[in-house]
Amino acid sequence: MDSFVEVKCEDKDDEKQDNIKFENIEYDIPVGVNFTCKRNINVPERINSEEKTNQSKYCALIFAHKSYLTSHQLTHTGEKPHQCKDCGKNFKQNKYLIQHQRTHTEDKPHQCKDCGKSFTQKQNLITHQRTHNGEKPYQCNYCDRFFRHKSSVLVHQRTHTGGKSHQCYDCDLSFAQNTDLTRHHRTHTREKPYQCNDCHKGFIWKANLVEHQRIHTGEKPYQCKYCDRSFSHKPSVLIHQRTHTGEKPHQCEYCGKSFTQTNNLIQHQRTHTGEKSYQCNDCDKSFTQKASLVKHQRLHTGEKLYQCKDCGKSFIWKFSLTKHQRTHTGEEP
Repeated sequence: MDSFVEVKCEDKDDEKQDNIKFENIEYDIPVGVNFTCKRNINVPERINSEEKTNQSKYCALIFAHKSYLTSHQLTHTGEKPHQCKDCGKNFKQNKYLIQHQRTHTEDKPHQCKDCGKSFTQKQNLITHQRTHNGEKPYQCNYCDRFFRHKSSVLVHQRTHTGGKSHQCYDCDLSFAQNTDLTRHHRTHTREKPYQCNDCHKGFIWKANLVEHQRIHTGEKPYQCKYCDRSFSHKPSVLIHQRTHTGEKPHQCEYCGKSFTQTNNLIQHQRTHTGEKSYQCNDCDKSFTQKASLVKHQRLHTGEKLYQCKDCGKSFIWKFSLTKHQRTHTGEEP
């Protein structure tokens, strides 16, 4: 009698959820036969020799039921016979079409008992429930850390292996995840797919759009721990809180002076290095700070931003307006 071997299908599928959810079983196929299939499948009952009627045309796998065979062969042909009537997207199996259609109907039949949040797919509910029960079933192969999501442990493991398989064709940078590479590409193409509905300004990153929209809504979700002030952006509240704590984490390497913000440190260090990175396009003058360049350029443009409320006279510099206003108030300089 022939020995049993485990047969797996090697065909890869871009549709992540489209695999046959079975466990490994032994097939009555002789040892030594080289199969190219690595897709884990598990037929509920052992297949006997006389039941080998449903064999795949594309690999050596044999199935107890024709329905299993039909589903499996789609992984080889790439055929997606189930089409969504709303958007035209195609799927290999009807169950994935049903799951997808809920994105159109907003049907979310799977509800969390702990917080009431609902999901279109049961697997998403199971993943969500780990935030309540603290379950972390995925362990790193290289250390003792555990993770809630399989994708998280895969990304983490690259910190051990150094694996960055997604390389940018425009520069030498590589990324651990394809989504990070896609975002990076926009720095080259300047594509701005995220547009504000209020002013139509475009953004490379979705997070930047969300932050920008707070200008229109006035939303300030980040509140200071020490006072009642709120802020639109998280970095702003963190910087503000240093006025309460006195923390100055950014230290000058030349003199040891510390600052609450990175940009203040950079500006300060130019007093040591003499660097003047902001140059005027109209003359050869350079400046250590961008604000100084902007003020200087008004000499060329003639722009006068500061207007006297009493007589309407305008000035290039704020200090010139202040000095002028004393002629109305009679205040001594």
